[in-house]
Amino acid sequence: MSALPAAITEQDAQAAIARLASIEPGRHWVVTCYLKLEPRDRARGKYLIKMKNRVREREGALARQPLSHEEREAIAASLRQVLDYLEEPNHLPRARAIAIVASRELGLFEVLPLPHVHRSRLAVDHQPLVRELLGLEEEFGTILAVVYDRTAARFFEVTAYDCVELTGLAGIEASRGGKFHGAHTGMPLGGGGERHYHQRIRAEKQRLYAQIADRIFQINREKPLSGIVLGSIGVDAGAVIPHLHTYVHDLVFGVVKLSPKKTTPAEVRDAALLLREERERAWERAHADAVKDGAPRGWAVNGVDATFKALGRGQVRTLLADGHDDDPRIDEAVEDALAQRAQVDVLYDDKARRVVDGLAALLRFRA
Repeated sequence: MSALPAAITEQDAQAAIARLASIEPGRHWVVTCYLKLEPRDRARGKYLIKMKNRVREREGALARQPLSHEEREAIAASLRQVLDYLEEPNHLPRARAIAIVASRELGLFEVLPLPHVHRSRLAVDHQPLVRELLGLEEEFGTILAVVYDRTAARFFEVTAYDCVELTGLAGIEASRGGKFHGAHTGMPLGGGGERHYHQRIRAEKQRLYAQIADRIFQINREKPLSGIVLGSIGVDAGAVIPHLHTYVHDLVFGVVKLSPKKTTPAEVRDAALLLREERERAWERAHADAVKDGAPRGWAVNGVDATFKALGRGQVRTLLADGHDDDPRIDEAVEDALAQRAQVDVLYDDKARRVVDGLAALLRFRA
């Protein structure tokens, strides 16, 4: 079993998802695994311990079902494939989550690195559970990362599966940096020459920052962005922000320390995902106030039974699932929410989930 490639392209991911989505239900059994791989999950192999527990629980549930010996053997082999893959640390991607779909009967084993998953879960069904994969690309959107200094800028398009560098932007006649040396530059000595020198440096920087802002505006017009990340070093790290057009100003996730001459697409992607996660968690903590202390506030319900009832009515707008509760109905609720025709947001931040009784939901309208 080979390790996951260091990088996967958008085209490769889309092709894999298309293959999985084309599998029709039949007599075959398919194991679908969604697994978090955040730093706290990787620490001391916690992700593997949790997955082994889920495998045991799934095997126990299947033991109570009227399955043939051949079916049990096929399911056990597929589950073993998933565990064998996860037991090798070099198989894990740099991403914060992974999806694995396996079926011995179909000769199927697909692995996809993901920026996040709603909940670590393991399912055995007659077809792959791919709704989360299908919705991920649209949910994630496109983040534009711009890494710049006073002489040039590099642009990166970060999507759910890939990071591609776009055409860069070079400054116009950028003056040599460093301290002012009038005798070596041919400029008169004294305050006047030094002042003009620094004024020219500032003017060149401002001209480049304005060009960067214009390029960002044009890219957003051609393909609406879900977020913007700015990277630089030194005191001018956020210097582009004042130049941004009003339409894109609110899309800025934040500023990170990156060198335009040395940074790699992988580093840019990691930084963009981190800032996106911080933005998401801030939003989720604000919305979790609706169900704090186990007492629903506003249009909200708390508890597994009440949430399932709301899901059945199509009322759920935002689903909050406890990341530490092993109730299998929570996995069913996540899958049900993803299957809804109307858009349902599923929160995947553990801190937000700890304030709910297994499941909670914000509703579209009064029950």
